[in-house]
Amino acid sequence: MADRPTAAIAGATGLVGTAVRAFLADAYDLVCLTRSPVRAQVNDSPSARETWRHCDLFDPYAVREGLEGADYAIYLVHSMLPSARLTQGTVADLDLLQADNFARAAEAQGVQQLLYLGALVPETDEALPGPLRRRVEVEQTLASTDVPLTVLRAGLVVGPGGTRLRLLLNLVRRLPVMILPSWTKAVTQPIARDDIVRGLERCLGNEHTYGETYDVGGPDVMSYREMLLHTARVLGLTRYTTTVQMESPRLSKLWVRLFGGVRWALVSPIIDSLRYQTRVSTNEMQDWLQKEATSFEDALAAAVDERGHPLPNPRDELRPQEDVVIREQSVARSVQRMPCPPAFDVHDVANEYLRWLPRLGWPLLKVRVEYGRVARFKLRLTGHTLLRLRFDADRSPKGRQLFFVTGGLLVGESDRPGRLEFREVMGGDAVLAAVHDFPPRLPWYIYNSTQAQVHLLVMGQFRRHLAGLAEQQGASETAHPSVSR
Repeated sequence: MADRPTAAIAGATGLVGTAVRAFLADAYDLVCLTRSPVRAQVNDSPSARETWRHCDLFDPYAVREGLEGADYAIYLVHSMLPSARLTQGTVADLDLLQADNFARAAEAQGVQQLLYLGALVPETDEALPGPLRRRVEVEQTLASTDVPLTVLRAGLVVGPGGTRLRLLLNLVRRLPVMILPSWTKAVTQPIARDDIVRGLERCLGNEHTYGETYDVGGPDVMSYREMLLHTARVLGLTRYTTTVQMESPRLSKLWVRLFGGVRWALVSPIIDSLRYQTRVSTNEMQDWLQKEATSFEDALAAAVDERGHPLPNPRDELRPQEDVVIREQSVARSVQRMPCPPAFDVHDVANEYLRWLPRLGWPLLKVRVEYGRVARFKLRLTGHTLLRLRFDADRSPKGRQLFFVTGGLLVGESDRPGRLEFREVMGGDAVLAAVHDFPPRLPWYIYNSTQAQVHLLVMGQFRRHLAGLAEQQGASETAHPSVSR
């Protein structure tokens, strides 16, 4: 039907994204965005009711093309899986950059509404753990443009292929007796995947929900210890637990890593976010969902096979092929967060980097900045150019400064030019310094232990330099309060 609205889904192949596609297919034209060229090619077919677009969320112009024609956009993305052969940077910074690209592109394309699935935020006086703080930052970033944002916040989503669910099932199947730390008394409210999707569907295009945030959960409120026992009952197993007065998140992570069958990179953020009570606060969306909500045990039973093993993640089948593509592309990505001095904008930060770097490299390195902000990084002794950067004014809108890597002895061949960008985020309080699609000329085993490590060292030093400038400006404003930014 020509008059059907179009919904774009970023993260369309994951646990929730797969179900969203099935729920919306009858009423919407779907544009499915994936960073994987393999998945885009395999899934896109003339007979399908979906359009698949290969979309690198780290490239703002690729995201803008991906959202072309979309009336609504659903954001279900995280950065737990590698996107390059070498990725430097925290998951929080990678997530922040992608969310910023998505929000800006949605605004540029006239998208009417953004939807985001976030995490329940505990009521605590303590600083939020990294995984939850990261999800809140993504919320804030998606809400930073004029496109209205609707957020559903949920705890454990129970459905086929979920990482947290696989961890839970593996622990219960492998451990007849479990000695649990005291944090497992914390109360939570898991929700069935299909109930999450019903909530997203109800919000989509519903102007009443624009700008709103809703906590959502299933009908069962339970502690993590009780969740383990419910899981054992679904699997037909008898399990015994005892709780000890011990927090020790590190010991909990080690124990879960040994018996949970999940990579350490995933275990750590999961445990960090589980240690807090996250009961749902009453709201109209939660009240509506409860009328037909699926119980924890029913949702769990639908997510396991006849042996009680977790059903596979929708992404697993093509992941080996995707890993091959990432390896063949042989590019590096590095994203580092830095403070933005109060009197600076991102243009000032980029200029400061070009002024500061020769000081760090002396006496081995010199940097010459030519007209048009073309920077050449040379060895002082021989004059050989190691790296050449060219500023691109056309791709440097407000809040972004982009330099293309156009040559040098350290640069290999690639279909896409590498690029260095400085991006203003978090309302101007921080800047992301990011290298994308950099093709090293050095062999990978040498590059990883030399040039890649030097880049991290340089960016760490520049971060401290900016922090020092921020302190100096703060001291100056204190001494001269009439001076304002």
